[in-house]
Amino acid sequence: MFITRATEYAIRALLFMAKQPRGQIVLKKDICATQDITPAFLTKILQPLIKDGIVGSQRGVGGGFYLLKTPEDVTLLDVVRAEEGPLHLNQCLVRSGACAKDLFCPVHGAWKEVRDEMTATLSRYTFARLALQEEHNLQTLCEKVS
Repeated sequence: MFITRATEYAIRALLFMAKQPRGQIVLKKDICATQDITPAFLTKILQPLIKDGIVGSQRGVGGGFYLLKTPEDVTLLDVVRAEEGPLHLNQCLVRSGACAKDLFCPVHGAWKEVRDEMTATLSRYTFARLALQEEHNLQTLCEKVS
């Protein structure tokens, strides 16, 4: 399973916004330049996040994007769900009874456990945590180079 390029870029754009002061509008051109995303693609990938109330936008001169929620309140799961939809992993998990074998199939339980653990893991990674981790990683890298 791969997440789409749109989801990967949305995560990078949100991480960039999470490192800015709360409520600050981040210029579209700055996100595009630092994250190597085209303006049209950025607008497209942020639409689901705007719809879900995670990101806000301001049009016109000086327009751009900003987080509506604090970085502590946005998780990787939020972004994956906004961009990809619900995590099912397998057709049998879409809804109860979707598979005639789900009551006795041993793989059904395995898929459910994998999905539940993946959901829990993605929920633990907030953008505040990711921003701190990036800062730590860069600091460690600088120390190694010095």
